[in-house]
Amino acid sequence: MFSSLKIRNYRLFAAGAVVSNTGTWMARITQDWLVLSLTGSSAAVGVTTAMQFLPMLLFGLYGGVIADRFAKRNLLFVTQGAMGLGGLFLAAMTLSGHVEVWHVYVTAFFTGLVTVVDNPTRQSFVSELVGPDQLRNAVSLNSANFQSARLVGPAVAGVVTAAVGPGWAFLANGLSFVAPIVGLALMRTRELTHSPLAPRGGKGQLREGLNYVSRHPELIWPIVLIGFIGTFGFNFPIWLSAYADDVFRGGSGMYAAFTTLMAAGSLIGALLAARRRSSRLRMLAGAAGLFGVLLVAVAAVPNAYVFAALLVPVGAIGLTVNVTANSSVQMATDPEMRGRVMSLFMMVFVGGTPLGGPLFGWLADAYGVRVSFAVGGLVVAVAALGVGLALARAANLRLKVDLRRGRTHVEFVARERERELAPAA
Repeated sequence: MFSSLKIRNYRLFAAGAVVSNTGTWMARITQDWLVLSLTGSSAAVGVTTAMQFLPMLLFGLYGGVIADRFAKRNLLFVTQGAMGLGGLFLAAMTLSGHVEVWHVYVTAFFTGLVTVVDNPTRQSFVSELVGPDQLRNAVSLNSANFQSARLVGPAVAGVVTAAVGPGWAFLANGLSFVAPIVGLALMRTRELTHSPLAPRGGKGQLREGLNYVSRHPELIWPIVLIGFIGTFGFNFPIWLSAYADDVFRGGSGMYAAFTTLMAAGSLIGALLAARRRSSRLRMLAGAAGLFGVLLVAVAAVPNAYVFAALLVPVGAIGLTVNVTANSSVQMATDPEMRGRVMSLFMMVFVGGTPLGGPLFGWLADAYGVRVSFAVGGLVVAVAALGVGLALARAANLRLKVDLRRGRTHVEFVARERERELAPAA
């Protein structure tokens, strides 16, 4: 489960990441609640989320080109430092008592711009840290790292905000980026498995990345599915804050508790994923379908305690989908193309948030958060079914239903095998 941690450079990377991720989650929870407190609108929370992810939608593919052109460790020094400055700016505005909603919007947009380069660089840098044999395990542990911080961050943010105010949570986020910068500085560069760099003056590299993905069904369909999930299924800042505030009347403490429970489920999902040795696309489609169905079911739960308990499996299954898609795409991609492919992956995953955030915030305001939650789950379930059938067709498989006793009732079979068995039947 933890085999990647035997590698010194990866241990430094993971240690720095858990500190900065904790700060990021502190800021994210505090930011959403601050906007809701200032405006009283779920739609405003959706706009904040949209501002953070809009740059990924607009410029995400160019981030991948940059990640493939330059040494990834050097790029991470720049991006991690810039994110720290963004956190310090919002801390200064809040602590001085001059914070307004547009300050949050500007900071979110700036963070999104930096993320355009940081995300594909970090995703593809993992392969340089651990090599191909440990890549799947490292991707799963990265997710576990992120979800561990998601467990700690909201709880710490709730305590800090209640005790001394939100500005100190933002300050902690800004300072937390010192840890990954120190980790990068301490790495042994001779132990990195450097990927070939794309020529800096080369033309058509963006088009080359898109053409590469279009020729590989094992890449394009997981990316399509993760785009649907990111746009319609991962709007939890809007949904959970609205459930805590409007439905169950529990305030910021309940919102932090909801987020923490979902993170606990996500951590369980990440650790279970780290134990698996392969990423099957049928698992991706099945987990995505189950995730959508579960969202629809949870939307109607009337009791706060039952709702909170069900957030654990929601987090676990959602994380299983994310890790399976991420690792399967990375392992199916040539090293020199990984930055561009992962930028496309992240663009469709988080780049749909500027569309989904305001849409589901508006649905929550206009028709209630239960309707918004259920609609998101329904779209995800339908998308999972469609992508699952498309993957089966690309693999020359067919869905076979056999209700006779002693037979496998539902399975995918190869079309050639079906033709061979037809005369005997």
